[in-house]
Parts: sequence; structure tokens; C-alpha cells
Amino acid sequence: MKDKPVFAPELAIPNGITDISFYIDAFGAEELRRFSNDDGTVHVSELAINGAVFHLHEETPHTGLRSPQRNGPSVIIGLFVADVHAVFEQAVAAGAKITSPVQDYDYGYRQGTIEDTFGHRWQIQCAI
Repeated sequence: MKDKPVFAPELAIPNGITDISFYIDAFGAEELRRFSNDDGTVHVSELAINGAVFHLHEETPHTGLRSPQRNGPSVIIGLFVADVHAVFEQAVAAGAKITSPVQDYDYGYRQGTIEDTFGHRWQIQCAI
């Protein structure tokens, strides 16, 4: 992994969060490590979905890192999976809101978009 770049997004979450189970329940993420504040809330959590690493980080306004709940989403995270419908339904069952239902597009992708419990948008997709 040293020799090639790896994309690892950092998603801002509101301060005071203790429960990040959405990512585990919705996508089967594994929490690799967590750095907690003195009160037990999440400062940073490192998670992976099938080896793809991403981070949750509490808001730090002095650096400009704010959760989508404060400013609205600025990116959509694309997650390629084998069974779009199954992962999409699992995410909805875990508390996600549907922003665009799963459908097949003429450019060769099956995609559906959800908003997670912290306001981040995820596009669940596969090539067809």
C-alpha cells in the first residue's frame, strides 16, 4: 500500500456522538480503531468496508470541518458492491433516507442514493 495512493475520505459528524453503528449495520463496516473524548464521545473513528478505509471525525469549526447536518452535503460517496438492492435495503433498514431509488442507467450502472443518519450521501452502485 505504500507505493500507490489510497483514497480514505474523512466524514464530519456532529460533536457529542457516541453511536456510529449505522455504518456497521448498513454497510458491514468494521471499526478499526477509535479515539474518544474524555466524555466518551467520538473524536475520530477509523472504519473499513471490505478493506476500503474511511474516517469519522467530530466537527472542528476552526479547520472548517462541519457535518452535513450543519451545511448540507458537499460530496456523494460512491460505494461499489455486488448486490446494490441488498446493500441499499440494508442501509434503509439501518436508518438511511432514500434520496434516489435504485435504478439502471443507460451508461451501464445500477445506482441508488441514500442519506445516512449524519447527513452524508452515499451512492450504492455496480456496473451492469
